[in-house]
Formats: sequence, C-alpha cells, structure tokens
Amino acid sequence: MRIAVPAEDLSIETRVAVTPETVRKLAALGAEVAVQTGAGSASGIPDADYAAAGAQIAANLAEAVEGAQVILAVRRPSAADLAGAAHGAAVIAIMDPYGQDEALAALAQAGLSTFAMELMPRITRAQVMDVLSSQANLAGYRAVIDGAGEYGRALPMMMTAAGTVPAAKIFIMGVGVAGLQAIATARRLGAIVTATDVRPATKEQVESLGAKFLAVEDEEFTQAQTAGGYAREMSKDYQAKQAALTAAHIAKQDIVITTALIPGRPAPKLISADMVHSMRPGSVIVDLAVERGGNCALSIPGQTVVTDNGVKIVGHLNVPGRLAATASSLYARNLLAFLDTLIDKETKTFAPNWDDELVKATLLTRDGAVVHPNFLKA
Repeated sequence: MRIAVPAEDLSIETRVAVTPETVRKLAALGAEVAVQTGAGSASGIPDADYAAAGAQIAANLAEAVEGAQVILAVRRPSAADLAGAAHGAAVIAIMDPYGQDEALAALAQAGLSTFAMELMPRITRAQVMDVLSSQANLAGYRAVIDGAGEYGRALPMMMTAAGTVPAAKIFIMGVGVAGLQAIATARRLGAIVTATDVRPATKEQVESLGAKFLAVEDEEFTQAQTAGGYAREMSKDYQAKQAALTAAHIAKQDIVITTALIPGRPAPKLISADMVHSMRPGSVIVDLAVERGGNCALSIPGQTVVTDNGVKIVGHLNVPGRLAATASSLYARNLLAFLDTLIDKETKTFAPNWDDELVKATLLTRDGAVVHPNFLKA
C-alpha cells in the first residue's frame, strides 16, 4: 500500500498531513509513505526527519502520487494534481465541500474515493479523529494570543508602586471548542472573561471555567442545539434580542473574540458596524469566522483593519496554521487514527468497510459519483 503526502500551497497552508511520528506508525501498518520534498518545511519538519522515519522523499508532486492508493493532505487537492494515483485511490483531507460542486464532480469523475475529515461524526469512537476539535482548540488559544498582541496593554490586574493596572475585559462570542479554549486561555492570562452562545448546554461549561455567561434565555434558546451538538441558526427575532443584549456589553470590552460558525452556511453576523463604533479606541476584535464571511460586519479576510475610532479588527486566515508545528502534529494523529480503521491488518491493504458509520459520514465520492447525501444535486 503506497501512501502519498503532497506538499501544500505554502501561500495559504503551513500545515502538513504527516509527521515523522505518524510515518513510523503508518510503516508499521504495512504502508510505503512517499512525502513530497518540502512538505513539512513550514511546520519545522525537514525532509531528513521524514527520511529517518522511513519515508521516501519524492522530488515533485507527480513522483509523490504516482501509483498511490491513499493520498493524505490538509486541503482538498484537485483532480488534476492526482492524475498519477492508482485507479480508485482514496483521498483523505479537509475537503471544504460546501458550495464546491464542480471540484467534487471532478474528483468523482477521476475515479477517486474522497473522505472529508471535517464531516467526522461527533461520537465517542471518533473523538481521536475529530479534526474540527483539534484545530479549533488551537485556534481559540491563538485568538487570545493574537488579541493580546494587538491590544497593547497588560491583561491581568497588576498592583504596582505606581498604581493599579486594571484587568482587561475579554468577551467570547460562540462557545464551541474554540470558544472554550479562548475562555480558558484568557482566564489563565488574568483577564475578566464573559462569554455568550445560543446553546443552553454551554452556560455550565462557561461558568465552570470561571467566566460569566451572557444570553437571552427564552424558549427559543432552550431549543438552539442540534442533535450533533452544533448551534442552530436562530430566528431574526432572537438575533435582534441577542444583539440588543450584547451591544451595551461590547461597548465596555477590551477584546472581543468571535467563533460562531454554522456548518454549510455563512457565518452569522454578531457584531454590527454600530457595535464596533461603540467600542473604545485601542479595543480589539478577533474574528475567527472570517473565512466564512465573518461574525463582524467590518472584518476583511486576511487583514487587520483599524477603524476610524481606533478599533482593531483581526481577520487572520487559517489561524491553526499560525501554530503549524502543533497543528500538524494533532492533524496527523487525527488522520492516522481514521486511516487505521480503513486498513486490513492481515493483508496490510486499504480495505474500508463501506458500511461503517465513520465511512458513511465522511465519504464524498466513490466509483465515479458523488455519494454523500448532503452534496447530491437535486
């Protein structure tokens, strides 16, 4: 079984799909691993480390994928990039499938079986494979660090001979994995932390981390969580009430971190231009949802905007990639755990059980067609 690891486009992606640790474990499963030269450079992993772990170093993309039965990547590769792979090869990556009908069709027509790691079900046996959680955890941490760096003042309260420095006030909007880590990080740094989310189950989680919970707790609020643990899109009426509640609160905050995402939909707008203009000069907004349109009305993807009233709005793309070495380590382990369920241990071949719930949840294309029910054309 040959596994190929292409180098990512370093202009947008610093992570890599395997590490020397996972190369050794893949080799123990009977795999021959080919890593394109330079694939780990942005994550601090030289080719020599991969070679020492038993990987072949391919001089270019075509050499890496030639004859491969499995391709491991961070971002979805194009069908053209994988032209030399074995017929029916499997591609396992963060596929970003929503609104990508043409790309999915091309992968299907190329005869590739593609698996979207971000569609992994949130069940107990799949926790170690949960890419969204592993990467969001790092994004939440990094958002606080980025916010603190832009803020330009100390976060904890300090008692000095020259006087007292007040603690910074940090507001977290959206309490998923990223939000919870942001709360924990901000608290460790000594800030006064508040947080909000439409899901009622998050109130106890927020308070357990020492932060104060803020939300409109009406009847709609009690029904705001899906069976899969995600937030439902709230009604316009609820959004208006929540906006009214948070508007006055945001005006008093030093740093606001937004993390709210709804799978397959644009990010909900949580911070209006008027809210931004109500904030004090030097305040910071870190928008982790900027790649999906942003939670802040004034966010610009890939830029840090300074408004007329001196508020900084941070819109970094690929925030987990700002911690590339750590993010790659976790992502590679997610891939390894999933791939381990797809390999026949006796024959050491790629032999997925197509009826397995993990396979059904993540499989996008197979046998020349798009097969995932969420992405079939009507």
